[in-house]
Amino acid sequence: MKKWLKRIGIAVIIILIAIQLIPVNRTNPPVTREVKWDSPATRALAQRACSDCHSNETTWPWYGYVAPVSLFLADHINEGRGRLNFSEWDKPNTELDEVVKNIKNNEMPLWDFLLMHPEAKLTDAEKTALIAGFEATFRQDPPIARPEGARGD
Repeated sequence: MKKWLKRIGIAVIIILIAIQLIPVNRTNPPVTREVKWDSPATRALAQRACSDCHSNETTWPWYGYVAPVSLFLADHINEGRGRLNFSEWDKPNTELDEVVKNIKNNEMPLWDFLLMHPEAKLTDAEKTALIAGFEATFRQDPPIARPEGARGD
């Protein structure tokens, strides 16, 4: 029994070392057009709670360089940028109603992001302010609509 546990342990270590060799793209593409925010306050709240995944200005944390977390994190960020990207407002983005729904239903920011980024947790008052700011921002600078049925995945 001990022999099998030792072999399993060695195999796990070898796998963990081997997956470090999988390339992960951690680049921040250039900003092609930032959304025109309604106010500096909205921009600050969005940067604090949203921009690491929903902009091309991601701050890659140290654990973003260690697999398997790096793979998971890169996938999250790529998906987030694909749905809503405040740095590529000249491309199709998620509509306001979806953004508001995600904030109101506590689906954004993601719970696992908040574990490592407690500063991104919004109070109820901040959520209300962010939603109002998004409403004003999207009204004055609406995103390009996605084609029918496209979600940005």
